[in-house]
Amino acid sequence: MAFTDEQIAEIGENIIRVLKTVYDPEIPVDIYELGLVYDVQISDEGDVKVVMTLTTPNCPVAETLPQEVKDKVSIVKDVRSVDLELTFEPAWHKDMMSEEARFELGML
Repeated sequence: MAFTDEQIAEIGENIIRVLKTVYDPEIPVDIYELGLVYDVQISDEGDVKVVMTLTTPNCPVAETLPQEVKDKVSIVKDVRSVDLELTFEPAWHKDMMSEEARFELGML
């Protein structure tokens, strides 16, 4: 069964809601507002691909953070599978943070 564009948009909103519950332990801001999530693609069947990065390649949570993202996205209603791609191109930079994140960290 293929989802409608409206259903896919709802799945996307639910995925973003879940991503906002995942935190980089060294920074008190969620990974979505930090700009660590580069892309979320959702197929008509509910297969999800998340492209994300870490603040640094040797980030202390390099092993656990991507798995946490994959686990949390996989429990979103109507998500059939999750493929997580970790990339360092382009490298993360603090300019990728949302205004909310910069405010939270006192950078505004």
